[in-house]
Amino acid sequence: MLLPMGRLSDMYGGYVVFNGGLLWFMLWALIAGFSKNYMMLIFCRALQGFGPAAYLPGGVMLMGKFYRPGPRKNLIFALYGAFAPLGFFFGIFVAGLTAEYLDWRWYFWIGTIIFAVVSSVSLLAVPFDFRDRKTDIPMDWWGVGTIVPGLLLVVYSLTDSSHAPHGWATPYIIITLILGVMFLASAWYVETHKARVPLLPADLFAPKGMNRLLAVLFMAFGTFGLFLFYSSFYMELVLHRSPLITAVWYIPMCVGGLIIGTVGGFTLHFLPGRVLLFISSLANAITMLLFALMPENPNYWAWVFPAMVCCTIGIDITFTVSNIFLTTNMPSHRQGLAGALINSVLFLGISFFLGIADIAVAETANLGLRKSYKVAFWLAFGVASIPLLFIPFIQIGSAKSELTMDERQRLENPSSVRESEVEQEAETQAQPPEPKT
Repeated sequence: MLLPMGRLSDMYGGYVVFNGGLLWFMLWALIAGFSKNYMMLIFCRALQGFGPAAYLPGGVMLMGKFYRPGPRKNLIFALYGAFAPLGFFFGIFVAGLTAEYLDWRWYFWIGTIIFAVVSSVSLLAVPFDFRDRKTDIPMDWWGVGTIVPGLLLVVYSLTDSSHAPHGWATPYIIITLILGVMFLASAWYVETHKARVPLLPADLFAPKGMNRLLAVLFMAFGTFGLFLFYSSFYMELVLHRSPLITAVWYIPMCVGGLIIGTVGGFTLHFLPGRVLLFISSLANAITMLLFALMPENPNYWAWVFPAMVCCTIGIDITFTVSNIFLTTNMPSHRQGLAGALINSVLFLGISFFLGIADIAVAETANLGLRKSYKVAFWLAFGVASIPLLFIPFIQIGSAKSELTMDERQRLENPSSVRESEVEQEAETQAQPPEPKT
């Protein structure tokens, strides 16, 4: 739902979508705490997902719109990226506390209280851009109806295949995969031939280096998802650490993220994006290599601590560079979709590689828990290493421009400004003109 929410951000402004997502997430967190059974909890968690699908692209749109390219924007997006490990640490820390001293329901109720405070502040402090809305931009319902179920079915078939009664030979796994591929094929046809205002317009991928950058983002966050999922289970189930101690072991990610976010915000415009991406991918690979080679009784400072530091270096830099590049190279009427694209690729990478790793772990379960988890870490190391092969060929300069995309277009080709406006206006016409009588 990230892409439709990105379009809604472009239509109605980021303020409405962002705050609506926060309130929706808070509501279902509250209800989840009152769950009577497992199915009710899963239902509430599924509906909670509409919240991040709204506030993530809405938030990126607001930051991309209200902060001009340059050091200040670099700092804002660097801090935004730093809060990813900070939020993860705080989440598992609260989970550890509630699991050890309270009831699991308090995890959701504490989250509800936090979101109530955040939503109240956001409603008052976030810039109001509702006046800039473009309600005449139509929603691409054909794109929504093909892209969303297509991705959902393909990801489901990958993630559930290892748990199905007969693996890939299970009929419903085969059927969901085939249907998912058919939906995605239909989406390609609709988006390229039929849609008046595609959910994924071609110019979204036009900036030089965009496709390779998205590939790096896909694999970097795939690695990150594998690390978060399997490292926590490895430390609890293999190293036999309590949930609270496991949470404490992630503190370097939190502190490192804040340091990198603060320092990186003042230095991003000095280094080319290609160099930053190479550093981040190398850090991701080192993270997974440390866990893959970790002995049975590891010393925390020799193995876990450097892995946590490298992880936050890898993910913070990748996320920051990607956000700055996409929002700086998109015109104002594409900021919502840019935010949706970033987060869609991010979560697709996590879901896809978690599904692949789940299959690998299930197939090697006979080796024991420790060795089967090692397979997941080696898989993540391989995924993290792939970007190192083609990052040197990505042309991304340093983030030092002081002009927005709209301003650069006016300076480079003033005569095209009117054409661009006409094209944008034409895109917004959802209905064909009335026939002349």
